[in-house]
Amino acid sequence: MFTDKTHFCSYKRRQAREVAVGKVKLGGGNPVAIQSMLTSDTMDTTACLKETLELVESGCQIVRITAPTVKDASNLEFIRRGLNDRGCDVPLVADIHFKPEAAMEAARWVEKVRINPGNFADRKKFIIRSYTDEEYNQELQRIEQAFLPLVELCRKRKIALRIGTNHGSLSDRIMNRFGDTPQGMVESALEYAAVCRKHDFHDFVFSMKASNPRIMISAYRKLIQTLERLGEDWNYPVHVGVTEAGDGEDGRIKSAIGIGSLLADGIGDTIRVSLTEKSVYEIPVAAKLLSVVDELAQAPSPRLNSFSFSPPLEYNRRPTTKIDLGIAIGGDEPVRVAVPSSHYEYLKSRPPGKDFVAEFPYDPSAIVELDLDDIDSILALRDKPARLVTIKDGCPYPPLYAFRALASLLDPSWPILLKDTFFPLRDQGLGDREKNLIASSLHLGSLLCDGIGDAILLRRDPDPSYGLVLSYAILQAAGNRTVKTEYVACPSCGRTLFDLQTTTARIKKATGHLKGIKIAVMGCIVNGPGEMADADFGYVGGAPGKVNLYVGKKPVRFNIPEAEAVDALIDLIKKEGKWMDSAS
Repeated sequence: MFTDKTHFCSYKRRQAREVAVGKVKLGGGNPVAIQSMLTSDTMDTTACLKETLELVESGCQIVRITAPTVKDASNLEFIRRGLNDRGCDVPLVADIHFKPEAAMEAARWVEKVRINPGNFADRKKFIIRSYTDEEYNQELQRIEQAFLPLVELCRKRKIALRIGTNHGSLSDRIMNRFGDTPQGMVESALEYAAVCRKHDFHDFVFSMKASNPRIMISAYRKLIQTLERLGEDWNYPVHVGVTEAGDGEDGRIKSAIGIGSLLADGIGDTIRVSLTEKSVYEIPVAAKLLSVVDELAQAPSPRLNSFSFSPPLEYNRRPTTKIDLGIAIGGDEPVRVAVPSSHYEYLKSRPPGKDFVAEFPYDPSAIVELDLDDIDSILALRDKPARLVTIKDGCPYPPLYAFRALASLLDPSWPILLKDTFFPLRDQGLGDREKNLIASSLHLGSLLCDGIGDAILLRRDPDPSYGLVLSYAILQAAGNRTVKTEYVACPSCGRTLFDLQTTTARIKKATGHLKGIKIAVMGCIVNGPGEMADADFGYVGGAPGKVNLYVGKKPVRFNIPEAEAVDALIDLIKKEGKWMDSAS
């Protein structure tokens, strides 16, 4: 698909081989499957059965359960049996970290085992060292010895594997050779895939998850490009997800950007929306995301003649000329926020918050509006001084593909105003606000992660204040601007060592005014120190009811009682000189 760059301006599904996970088939032209993960304790069979049945009722097709110990893995037998007794044949996936022996036990009872290459045969100690090629090959042989028994058992039982790399838990060996990078994520997964292929086992799926949509998109694109280069028989399915997306609208926005952009590129055979909420709430979000992508698949495609769009493997903002429209736009200026001219004065006098500023009105007469079907007129602009451009309303093509096409045709010095829709709602009513949020985030966030866009205009929601706040939320999730505290919060599972949802809410209430600060709230140490490496502070479960606090990825306090930990976090932020009192 990366050799055919024209399809990135239209929908074309990546063709993957079929891998069976119980009754659910991934790849092979089958519909994208929705999955989730239990938050219940794996040893609590009754709770796991109840939560699983609720997920299935809501439309979940695959259910993942953590198995942190052999004892937990053994209890999967009773969960599987209990579901069968209730007439439920939903496939179960055992989630394994650190313990190959737990994977071996779990593989006896489930339809799929997920392993993390970063910690299946390695322990993260943040050790810096260099490896000779011979030493590195010895490490690969060690990995094969540890991994091969599981591969053989999966083949014997005819169950699947997920080779699930996480940005937050790359091994020291990978970190030392490739760094904490998307390329390192790909290489980590390929080492384990090579073992599977060497022993003629092909029922596996890849994933490249991260909490940062830019990193996650880059990792998946690098993976697919690498698989294509390796050959046609490397066409394995992929599981797509943003890990630690958080809760509420921010979690939905991050998921729509990360997952949605890849689905729009045709990448993805099963998805999981990871929210710091009850697992059942993830399913309708995933379903709406798939419905938005289905609309992309049904929409007409822009004609590009001999031009094509090449998706970036790493984020680089499109270089443009700075222009003045009463505010500087383009160049090295932040991506600006436009609002409909009819709302501009209202929002200037009644802003929804001091950091949510309507920066300029959308006035078609002050902007060059282009017809994407008139390619000659767009090409004729190449010899003229740069101005702000956008696509005319009424364009029949989806904004994501339309603006990619425009960027491929337009002189790169011309800044672009992105629109989330070419058919403004005006006074048509609210409709499905959550789906509108997902659609706006997918279109604009994906383009921003491609490096396209110098200003954005949201019009899917008739409430101008809500649309303005959402504009800034999308910019922050896409990594373009920071207007509020950012949280990296994992979605909870049976490994979680404290009440994640309640704790996250308490931390947000106490720190939500700290603009520019990034706080990670992690239920356990599986992804903790790594996934939150770019966070300013970390709040991580270290033992049942106990919390460890981090500055960056450095642990500074251990085993704080949960009841005292939020106050301890505030004290730590103050000690580091990053606290400010709330204006309210």
